[in-house]
Amino acid sequence: MKKKNLLMAAALMLSSAAAHADEGMWTLYNLPQAVYEQMKSYGFSPSYDQLYKSDDAIKNAVVNFSGFCSGVVVSPDGLVFTNHHCGFEAIRANSTVEHDYMLNGFYAKSFEEELPSKNMFVSFMVDQQDITPELEKRGINSMDRKEREKLLNDVENEMIKAVHAKDPSLELEIKPFYEGNKYYATTYRVFRDLRLVFTVPKSMGKFGGETDNWMWPRQTCDYSVFRIYADPNTNGPAAYNKQNVPYHPKHWAQVSMDGYKEGDFAMTIGYPGSTERYLSSYGIREMRDAENAPRAQIRGVKQEVMIKHMRADEGVRIKYDSKYAQSSNYWKNSLGMNKCIDSVGIVRQKADFEDRIEEFQKWTGYLKGKLDFQKMKELYATRFDADKLATVWRETFARTSEFNTRALTLIGMMPKDSKKKTYYTFTDNSDEWDEALDKDVMAALIDNYRQYVKKEELPEFYKTIEGKFAGDSRKYVDYLYKNSVIMKSGKKITLTEKALAKDPGYQYAKAVKAVYDKCYGVMSSVYDAIEEQEKYLCDAKVRYEQELPHYSDANFTMRLSYGQVGGYLLNGEPSGYYTDAASIVRKMESGEKGTIDYQAEPIMKKLLSANDFGKYADKTTGKMQLCFLTNNDITGGNSGSPMFDGKGRLIGLAFDGNWDSLSSDIWFDKRLARCIGVDVRYMIYLMDKWGNADRLIKELGLK
Repeated sequence: MKKKNLLMAAALMLSSAAAHADEGMWTLYNLPQAVYEQMKSYGFSPSYDQLYKSDDAIKNAVVNFSGFCSGVVVSPDGLVFTNHHCGFEAIRANSTVEHDYMLNGFYAKSFEEELPSKNMFVSFMVDQQDITPELEKRGINSMDRKEREKLLNDVENEMIKAVHAKDPSLELEIKPFYEGNKYYATTYRVFRDLRLVFTVPKSMGKFGGETDNWMWPRQTCDYSVFRIYADPNTNGPAAYNKQNVPYHPKHWAQVSMDGYKEGDFAMTIGYPGSTERYLSSYGIREMRDAENAPRAQIRGVKQEVMIKHMRADEGVRIKYDSKYAQSSNYWKNSLGMNKCIDSVGIVRQKADFEDRIEEFQKWTGYLKGKLDFQKMKELYATRFDADKLATVWRETFARTSEFNTRALTLIGMMPKDSKKKTYYTFTDNSDEWDEALDKDVMAALIDNYRQYVKKEELPEFYKTIEGKFAGDSRKYVDYLYKNSVIMKSGKKITLTEKALAKDPGYQYAKAVKAVYDKCYGVMSSVYDAIEEQEKYLCDAKVRYEQELPHYSDANFTMRLSYGQVGGYLLNGEPSGYYTDAASIVRKMESGEKGTIDYQAEPIMKKLLSANDFGKYADKTTGKMQLCFLTNNDITGGNSGSPMFDGKGRLIGLAFDGNWDSLSSDIWFDKRLARCIGVDVRYMIYLMDKWGNADRLIKELGLK
C-alpha cells in the first residue's frame, strides 16, 4: 500500500471512530473493554462484572417481554415494568365492554386480583457463547442454505439436550451474528405465568396516539405493570396455575427518584428487534422502493377503513385496538424511514463507502473473487420487481382480514398427496373480529391492489369481480362470505381438489397463492447469492475498520446501548431534553377543542395541573418531568427497555425514537437520532395519585 493511501485510510479510521463513539447495540458477555472505558468516562460507576457476570449483574433484571418487547424486574416479588403498548394485547384480552381496562385502566389491589395474561411470557438470559469455531470445524462455511440450516438445527438440538440434562427449565437458541460470519448460542429461563397488575388508562398510556408517534416533544405515560408467577416449591418456571406464587428473583432493578440532568450518563439494556446497518446501498434502495413505499400506502388504505368502524362501535374498538396500533406503527415507520433515507442521502453515502471497500480490496486482495459489487447490483436488480410485488401481496392478503387468514390457512393445509383424504375445521373465533369491518377492509385492499400490477397480471378472481359483480369488490366479498365453506366455523372440510372444486373461497385462495408462488420463485433463485454477498460486505467492513470495536446488527438478543441525556436541534432550535406537566396540560386543552389523540380523563388534567408535585418534582428544575431524551441507540423491540443512570439505577423506560431516528435501522446519525423515555417518577406519580397503588409503591421500596 502506498504511503498516501495508508494516511488516507488512517484518517478515515479516525473519523469513523468519532462517528461511532456512542453508536452501538453491544452484546454484554463480550463487551469490548474500549466500550466499557467510554461508558466510565461518561459517568458509569459499576464494575465490568456487574454488567453481566456477577449474581447482582444488571442484566439479570432485564427480560425479553413476550418475544416482541423488553422489560425490567423491579421488586423482590417479581414485578415487571414494560411499556403500555407492549402490554396492550394482554390489557385488551382482559377487557370487555363492561370492564374496559384499556379505556379505564386497571389496578389489582391484591395478588388474587392480578389477571392472567394468556400467551404472554418473560425470558431471562442466563448465558451466551460464541460457537462459531465449532460450526466451522463441522464445515458450515462450505454449505448451502439447506445444509447450513440442518447443521444449525442439529447443533441446537444437541445443545438443548445438554442444557436440559442440567436444568429442564432452561431453553436455548442459536442465532447468526455479523450477517452470518459468527453464531452465538443463548440460554434462557422462560416464565409463562405472567399476570397484569396495573395499567393507566389508554388516554395516558398512548397519549398523543399517531399524532405524536415517533415525534418529540412527548408526554406519553407509556408503561404497564405485570408480575411473574412461579412454582411454589421451586421458585422456577411453571404453566399458569392458581397455586403459583409470585416469583422471587435474586436481583432486581432499584428505582431511582433522583432524576437526571443534561449530560448525565444513560444506558439501556433490552432486546432490539432488527437493524441492517451493514446492508449494501442496493439493499437500501430495495428497502425504500420495494418494501417501505408500498407498505405505507397499503396500510394507509387499511387503517382508514379500520378507524371508521372502531370509532363507531366500542366493541369493535376493543377487538381491533391492538391490531390497529401494530399496523399504524410500521406505517409511520416506513414513511419516516424513507424520508430520512432521502434527506440524509443514505444510499449515496453507502455507495461511497462501498467504493472505498472496493479500493481496499484492490490494495489488499481481501475477499478477492468473493465480494463482487457488480454481481451484487445484478442480483438485486433480478429480485426487485418480485420483492415489491411480494410486499404488496403480504400487505393486501396476509393476515389483513379473517377471510384471507382462513383462505391461506386452508390452501396451506391441502395435502401434497391428492389421493390422501384429510379434513380440517375452523374453530369459531367470532369474538376476535368484526364481520362488517373485515369485509370492508378486504374489499378496499382488493381494489387498491389493482394499481400495483398490470391488468393482464391480476389474479384470476378479478375476472369474477368484473364479470359477475360488475367490478364491485364489496359484493364479491359478500358472495365469498356467504358461499364459501371457509367462513363456516365448526364445519368439517374435506381437503381434496374434487371436494373444493366449486368453492369460491378455495378458488380465491388458489389465485392468491399463485401470485406468491411466482414471487417466491424469483426471490428464492437469488436469495442465497445475495445473502452471501452481504455476508462478505460485512466481513470486509469489519476488516477495513479492524482497529475499531464492532457490534452485530440487532436480532432480538440482549443488547446494551449507552450515551448521555440531552436534546438536539429540532427545526433549527434546541429541542430541550425533557417535557413537563405544563406541556401535557396544554395539549389536553387542545384535545378539548377536538384533537382526539390529546383527549384524556378530567382527573388526569387535574392531577397534572397541580401547583406542587412534592417528591415527584425534579430537584434541579423544580418541575414534574414526564419524558426525556438520550442519544442511546434504539429500534423496535427496545420498547420497554430499562433506562439506567450511572449507578445502574432505573430512571425510566425507553418507548420510542424521534422522527430523525427512523433511518437508524440502517444508518445511525449521532447528531439527530434520539431515544425517548418515560420518566420513572411520572410512572410512580400516576401509580400513586391516580391508582392509589400504595402496596405496589411499598413493594418497590419507595416511601
